[in-house]
Amino acid sequence: MGAIEGMDLGRFGVWTFDFDGLPASAMRESVRELEELGWQAIWVPELRGREAMTHAGFLLSCTERIKVVNGIAQIWSREPRWTQSAATLLADAYPGRHLLGLGFGGAKRPGAKPLQAMGGYLDAMDAAADAVPAPRGRMRRLLAAYGPKMLELARDRADGAHTYHVTVRHTAQARQALGEGPFLGVEQAVLFESDPGRARELAREHLHPYFTTPYNIAKFLRLGYTEADIDGGRGSDRLVDDLVVWGDLDTIARRLHDHLDAGADHVGIQVLARGASAMPHWRRLAGALL
Repeated sequence: MGAIEGMDLGRFGVWTFDFDGLPASAMRESVRELEELGWQAIWVPELRGREAMTHAGFLLSCTERIKVVNGIAQIWSREPRWTQSAATLLADAYPGRHLLGLGFGGAKRPGAKPLQAMGGYLDAMDAAADAVPAPRGRMRRLLAAYGPKMLELARDRADGAHTYHVTVRHTAQARQALGEGPFLGVEQAVLFESDPGRARELAREHLHPYFTTPYNIAKFLRLGYTEADIDGGRGSDRLVDDLVVWGDLDTIARRLHDHLDAGADHVGIQVLARGASAMPHWRRLAGALL
């Protein structure tokens, strides 16, 4: 299995949008509790409001041990040299605690091809590496990757790959594409709801944006689903159940381990808390998984 030298994220981590809607004081309190609960890693996206590098830096400044992972920083949000500079500073200030996840993201550029754009971005980052003092700890990076070519780029130009809204079957395919060495971090959405009808209704609310965007639809079709599974943006029961783990604590814990069995090194758990705080669920999951 893969690993990142000098950085232990544990088998399970917290993956959350929740901090985008919190003031700094509440973010500080929450991330400190997560650290005390024993979570070794927290993944934060760049989509709804928070800028990736300042977000990561703030969370690192509030804590002592927890690792902060950008899942992901969008390459269109800043020039490569500034991403390189910011990540180098965080690697220097917090050795072994920051992991830069990079991705094409939701903001598409007309005519841009993901593989070419990412390769060019990494080239520009590497060219700017000598512009600032070398960090005390090595700057580490992951790539958001789904298809075989992007996974190969993650294998060759990064410390590994991060996948989002994928199935256990894809995790096995990704491990095969990466080989044994590179790190594979998988996001998995979970929902504490045992009624099938209610669970699928809530899961569909979360998944609808992903079932209505062309590049996400293409990803699901590559995974072996059909247009009937997409169902005009509704999603079949089969597809919904594969993408969102729902049920009681034991059921959720068991299915999270399926990704590890399929070749993931780490699972970032996204709790769908229906507009409420996810902290009670993080406490329960910590007791079951850590």
